[in-house]
Amino acid sequence: MARPDKAATVAELTEHFANSQAAVLTEYRGLSVADLKALRRELGSDATYAVTKNTLTLIAAREAGIDGLDDQLTGPTAVAFITGDVASVAKGLKSFSKNHPLLVLKGGVMEGKVLDADEVKALADLESREVLLAKMAGALKANLSKAAFAFAAPASKLARAFGALETAAQEDPSKIGGPGAADQKQVADTEAAPAAEETAQADA
Repeated sequence: MARPDKAATVAELTEHFANSQAAVLTEYRGLSVADLKALRRELGSDATYAVTKNTLTLIAAREAGIDGLDDQLTGPTAVAFITGDVASVAKGLKSFSKNHPLLVLKGGVMEGKVLDADEVKALADLESREVLLAKMAGALKANLSKAAFAFAAPASKLARAFGALETAAQEDPSKIGGPGAADQKQVADTEAAPAAEETAQADA
């Protein structure tokens, strides 16, 4: 490969490393062109599966600030640069490797941390972003329902209290007249007494 071509390839790989959520290194020795096409279809738009040269991949990784991939960059290497859901791509790679044992998961990198093969396989056991979002939405809905109930409960209690007070007031208005209500009632009774006496004398 001519030097300008190598520089362009390194620049492209560096950009992939820098812009990916994660990258999984695989060995594809023995897989046919048809197998590789099937793998790319399975990964979909969440990942770019690129056959690379180890020396150029190592240079690109280092330029992207990633160290520690030396041991994994041996033999024929293809890298799955994951730009979408990491768990979904890891599941796709793991599933494909079960049906095509010639695909070997060698390791990878995620958020700057180098992963070994077992750690890459563990990513496949994580729940996908869609599942996590669905669970978060369910939890949020449940919390909102609890909050609505918490706000509604005092209001209903307050409404019942006002209803009881209204009933009591109809039976005895002095109950809502405050501290002076009893005095006012006594004054009214005192004022009414002479009038009652005059009425009684007139009748006599």
